[in-house]
Amino acid sequence: MYPIESLLSARQFLVPQTVGDHIYFVSNMSGRLSLYRMKTSGSIPEPLLPPELALQNPHLMGTLYRVVPGIGKILVMLDHNGDENYKPMTIPLEGGYPEPLLDGDTGDFRYFVDEIHLDKNLLYLSASSHKEALNELFRIDLKTGEKTLMYRSEYGGGIGGLNSDHSKAVLLEGYSNGDIVLLSWEAGREDTPVLRGTLMGDRDDDFEPELENIFAINFVRDDSHIVFFTSRFEDTGGIGWMDLANPEEIHPGQITGIRHTGLGEFENFSNTQGNAYLAFFNIDGSDWVYRAELDEETFTLKLTDVLVGQGELSDGVLESFYHDKATGLISLSFSTAVSPTQLYTISPDNTLTRHTDERLLGIPDGLLSQGEDYPFTSHDGLRCSARMYLPAESLGFEGPRPLVYYIHGGPQGQERPDFAWFSMPLIQYLTLRGFAVFVPNVRGSTGYGLSYTKRVDRDWGGQDRLDHVHAMTEVLPQDVRIDVTRTAVVGRSYGGYMTLTLAARHPELWKASCDMFGPYDLFTFLDRIPATWKPYFHIALGHPEKDAEFLKERSPKTYIDRIAAPMLVIQGKNDPRVIEQESHDVVDQLNAQGKQVEYLMFENEGHDVIKFENKVRCYNAITEFFMEHLNP
Repeated sequence: MYPIESLLSARQFLVPQTVGDHIYFVSNMSGRLSLYRMKTSGSIPEPLLPPELALQNPHLMGTLYRVVPGIGKILVMLDHNGDENYKPMTIPLEGGYPEPLLDGDTGDFRYFVDEIHLDKNLLYLSASSHKEALNELFRIDLKTGEKTLMYRSEYGGGIGGLNSDHSKAVLLEGYSNGDIVLLSWEAGREDTPVLRGTLMGDRDDDFEPELENIFAINFVRDDSHIVFFTSRFEDTGGIGWMDLANPEEIHPGQITGIRHTGLGEFENFSNTQGNAYLAFFNIDGSDWVYRAELDEETFTLKLTDVLVGQGELSDGVLESFYHDKATGLISLSFSTAVSPTQLYTISPDNTLTRHTDERLLGIPDGLLSQGEDYPFTSHDGLRCSARMYLPAESLGFEGPRPLVYYIHGGPQGQERPDFAWFSMPLIQYLTLRGFAVFVPNVRGSTGYGLSYTKRVDRDWGGQDRLDHVHAMTEVLPQDVRIDVTRTAVVGRSYGGYMTLTLAARHPELWKASCDMFGPYDLFTFLDRIPATWKPYFHIALGHPEKDAEFLKERSPKTYIDRIAAPMLVIQGKNDPRVIEQESHDVVDQLNAQGKQVEYLMFENEGHDVIKFENKVRCYNAITEFFMEHLNP
C-alpha cells in the first residue's frame, strides 16, 4: 500500500518569474506555500518570506506576487491562514519581513492585483469593501507612491486594456459570465463614459443582455481601434475588433494556423511586443499555447510556433505562464495527471529549459492513472465531457471497482489533468486504493463554450443535477469495470453543494458522501458571503427576496432529512466564501436527526486545504471513510 505522503512528496513549484539570473517562484517546500528564488543555472532555493507566513492558492485570487526590479522590491499579497483578506505588502529582492505598500488604515478593504506593468512601474489595484457592495480600482505609481482612483461601483470595474503610454484604458464592469459593459477611461478626465453595453442601473426588468464576453483588449492603429477576445461570433471564443469612433459596432477577426484537434475553447491572447502575441487554448482540458502575429489591417491572428501542447509540454495544464517583455523570456509551471508541477523557461528562440525534476517517491512508474476521456450524452441530448480514472492493472485489483463520483467547484470551473492542486493527488490516491474515480464536467463547466457555461446560471441544482443523475443511472451502469452499487459522491465548494444536493435528493444512489465547504442553505449562504459578492450571486444564483421559493427549492437544507448514507463534512475555519457556520449547520442538523456524520475542521485553512500536514490528514480521512463504506 502506498501512503499519501508518497503522492505529496513532490514539492509544488508554482508562479515562476525570471528576473536577471534568478527564478522566483512559490513552493510548499516548508509544508506551506511560501516565496523562494534560485539561480537560473541551478542553486539551493533561498526562502524570501519569514517561516511563520503562508501564501494562499493563487487560483483563488490571481496575482500572488510580482518582482518589481524598477523599485528593487517584491510585491506580495498576504492574508491570514486563508481568510482572503489580502493586503499588498513589499519585501526586498533578497527577501525580508513584509511591509505595507499602502499608507493609512486598509482594514475596511481586501485588495487584488488587477494588472502590474513592470516597464512603467504601475500597479492597478482593486479594493473590495468588507462593509458594503463597493469596489474601487486604483492606479499606483510604485516609484512615487502616487495613487489615482480610476473607477468606483457596486459591481466593480477592472482593466480591460491599456494603450502603450497608459493614458487611455478600456474598463470592464461585469455582472455575470458574458454580461459586461465597456467604459472609456482617460487620464485627467473625471467621467468614464460607456463605450458599449448597458449599466445595471439603466436596465429595466425586461432587459436581456447581449452576451459577448469581451476582454484582453489591445489598442491598435494609433489607439483608434481595439482588438479583443470575444464570444460574440464564436461560442468557443475568437477575436473581434472595434473602431472607437463607432463602438456600437464590433466586427469579427480571424484566427489561422491552428494545429491542434479536439473540443475546447480559445481562452485568451496577450500582446508581447509590436504585433507579436501569445494565444492560449484549452483543448479537451489540456493547454495549448502558440506564438502569433496580428495583422492589424485584416485583424487576423496568425498562429505560428507551438510552445505548449506538443512534446514535453503536452497533455497537461499550465499552472502559470509569465512573459517578460524586457527579455522575451517565458517562465511557466506545468503538470499532468501523473506528473507534478515543474518549472520551465522558453527563450525567444523557443529553446525549452527545465529547471526542476520533481518526482513522486516510492511509487513505481505505471501505477498512476492517466485517465480516459469519457463523454456522455445527458438526459436531454446534451454532450457532457468527463474523465474516468481506473486503478492500474498491475495493482492486482479484481472485479468491478467501487466508484468515487468527484464533482468540481465553480460551478463555472473545470476538472482537468492538473497535479498542481487538491483534486489530482486525491484521485490518484483513490485509484491506488482500488477505487475508480469519475470526474464529470457537466453543463455549467468552463472549457466548452460560453453557452455551455451559462447553462448553470440561475439553475443550481436543476439541469446540472440531472446530468449527474443520468450519468449514475443510465451511463455508468453500462460499464462492466465499475460497480455503481458501491458509489460515493464528493465535491468542494459548489461541488460540495452538489454533493449535499445529490445525497439528499437521490439518496438511493450513494453508499457514502463527502461535502467539502459546500453551501447548505442558499439563504444563509447568500447572507454570509462577502458584501461585494452579493450583487453577482443575486444575478447568477438568485435573490433572497425576489427568488425565495426558488432558493428554498434548490437548497440542500430542504431535503436534508432524506440523507441515508454516512457523510463526512470538511471545512476550513477561516473560509470567507462558505463560512464555517454553514458546514457546522449541516453537521448539527444531521446529528439532530440521528444520521451518521463526521466533521473535520481545519483551524488554519480557508476555502482550500493547502498546508502539508492538513493535506495528509484530509486525504487520509476521505479515503479511509470511503474504504469503510464502499469496501474496495
